[in-house]
Amino acid sequence: MDIQSFTGREKERLSLGDPEIKVPTGKSMNAILQQFFQRKASPLIQFIKYALSGCVAVLVNMIVFYLLAWLVLPALGPEDPVVKITGLAVLPLDDAMRAQRAVIDNCIAFIFANLVAYLLNIYWVFEPGRHHKVIEISLFYAVSGMSFAIGTALMWMLIHYLSFTTTIAFGAELVSAALINFAMRKFVIFKG
Repeated sequence: MDIQSFTGREKERLSLGDPEIKVPTGKSMNAILQQFFQRKASPLIQFIKYALSGCVAVLVNMIVFYLLAWLVLPALGPEDPVVKITGLAVLPLDDAMRAQRAVIDNCIAFIFANLVAYLLNIYWVFEPGRHHKVIEISLFYAVSGMSFAIGTALMWMLIHYLSFTTTIAFGAELVSAALINFAMRKFVIFKG
């Protein structure tokens, strides 16, 4: 937070010398930034780092998923927002075929994204060592697999039964998996 982010009232209180208005000093800002370059961090900074790591893993997931869904095992329909925005050429598919192929594409994308997530989590976000390395990796993949299965089942149902677009259903899958993963990684797998 800096002075530009203060509301008009807060700026007025600051100009009047109100001691309750705290402006970060260079030293405290350095301490905050330093937490981004080490594993140890306050809970808020740790969550921000987890979110950034998650964004990288989701980006990998999305790139692999959409490349597969477009070029390898088509799962996108002409009404899909990504198709409309990018102008991709796709053939119409029935909902059952789209749902089945989206699940397969997502399984392949999961492998790549989960590897990226694991590496970022152990080297940047969390402190490994709560469990033996083999157990830690097994738990990481088990939790990821569980949240993936729940999210993918949700995606399949949204496409198959409710005719959601592949992109909207994929988004619902990502959100549900992210929420489950953070809680389990923070409180069960890693040292917090």
